[in-house]
Amino acid sequence: VQLQASGGGLVQTGDSLRLSCAVSARTFSIWSLGWFRRTLGKEREFVSAITESGWTSYADSVKGRFAVSRDNAKNTVYPQMNGLKPEDTAVYYCAATLRIWGTTPNTYDYWGQGTLVTVSS
Repeated sequence: VQLQASGGGLVQTGDSLRLSCAVSARTFSIWSLGWFRRTLGKEREFVSAITESGWTSYADSVKGRFAVSRDNAKNTVYPQMNGLKPEDTAVYYCAATLRIWGTTPNTYDYWGQGTLVTVSS
């Protein structure tokens, strides 16, 4: 299973950005996908997750601003990020698991390479 994250870039405070994560898996629809982010010197931080059934979960820091969706026909998951703040600046990673989803990195078995999001003030 391979994951390819894309869509990062430089934006200003308040802007929106949509990332995507393409997953090469025979049965994408049965995978739960998570998003994490990491800033310099910090551990990976849970951002959001979407299960195989479409149920979603968000970190308190992004709740109400971020929304994640999936397109099973395209094997892709899309985190929509609105109202971006400088503290959202990080490398964003997508991850996949067939186990019960979670908010910790060790819940996930496969990881993408990350995409950098920079929010200027």
